[in-house]
Amino acid sequence: MHAPPGYDASEPIPVVIGLHFYPGDGRGLQQMIGLDAHADQKGFLTVYPDGVNGGFNALVCCGQQDDVGFIKALVDQLKSVWKADPDRIYLAGISNGGDMSFKLAVELPDTFAAIAPVSGGFIGTKTSDASYAPKSPVSVLTFIGGQDRYADRFDSGIQAWQDRLGCTPSQPAAVPGPGKITRTTAPCEDGSEVVVYRLPDMGHNWPGATQGQLADSDAGVVATDLIWEFFAAHPRRH
Repeated sequence: MHAPPGYDASEPIPVVIGLHFYPGDGRGLQQMIGLDAHADQKGFLTVYPDGVNGGFNALVCCGQQDDVGFIKALVDQLKSVWKADPDRIYLAGISNGGDMSFKLAVELPDTFAAIAPVSGGFIGTKTSDASYAPKSPVSVLTFIGGQDRYADRFDSGIQAWQDRLGCTPSQPAAVPGPGKITRTTAPCEDGSEVVVYRLPDMGHNWPGATQGQLADSDAGVVATDLIWEFFAAHPRRH
């Protein structure tokens, strides 16, 4: 856990929970994505839980733990002890942690304002049920690498998410820089928003990270920067 300088437990504060890849741990994610520097500048908490045996019981992998219950207990503690603002609780995750972000958005309604799955998806047998969708508005920012072996599944998953929530995607807009990166935005009927960055040359990585086994410093965008901008603009909708 990381608190910014001058943290004051008497004031509500935003929090970002970071969910690691498999096999991995919270410390590794913390070091890879560089989110704490933003926390220090903008004044929010960061939290990096460890999944049991290096993974979270997400949509297609890894383990049998009650990780929905685990994250719910963590959120409850963040609100009661650390004074996390209930309207500004966010999830960011990569790979197994990205899948878990989608699962938590569905199975813990009215908890998260927005999620940012990186190289992770709304995939697996649970998601084939058309009723499996958020019951409260949760905005989504996601990054899909064209060279990721799961790219087609991630694309199909985000399409299913948008279909279930009545989201209307824009035409892909070119993102300045290398690699023909595109960005789509989709306002949804419940008031949430889905933003998708597609990076044709990237694999199963965190774009813009400079260290760690899933870092891609040359991806063309810096996901960590874009994630906090998105979170800051998307408090919880009631």
